[in-house]
Amino acid sequence: MDIYHYFGNDIAVNVNGDLQAVDGLTESQQRILRRLLTNPGDYIWHPNYGAGLPRYVGQALSTSKYLEIKGLINSQIALEQSVAKTPAPVISLAANQTSLYCTIQYTEAASKTLQTLSFNVSN
Repeated sequence: MDIYHYFGNDIAVNVNGDLQAVDGLTESQQRILRRLLTNPGDYIWHPNYGAGLPRYVGQALSTSKYLEIKGLINSQIALEQSVAKTPAPVISLAANQTSLYCTIQYTEAASKTLQTLSFNVSN
């Protein structure tokens, strides 16, 4: 079980003022977002952790860039235990000058249910 914390927001507390815990599907999505949005090298004890998707904001989404980002996302989420290896995740990307939009459909390993995670990265 983890602490309830969506990337970029404050840590959540419950009605008693204690740290709110999270598990299951929400924990899976939080872990995926954290991994994809963290820059490699930001965690001093885990220098290879993270995809660093924010660095792609503002870049033209050419075919080669699309494939590069999609491959990076695939390789990073494959490291998450909550993402089933089969079927392979389906990733869709779109971009403009200020944002990168991402939708990932994946099978959550424990529940074997199809999940959709959509988010955007902007500067």
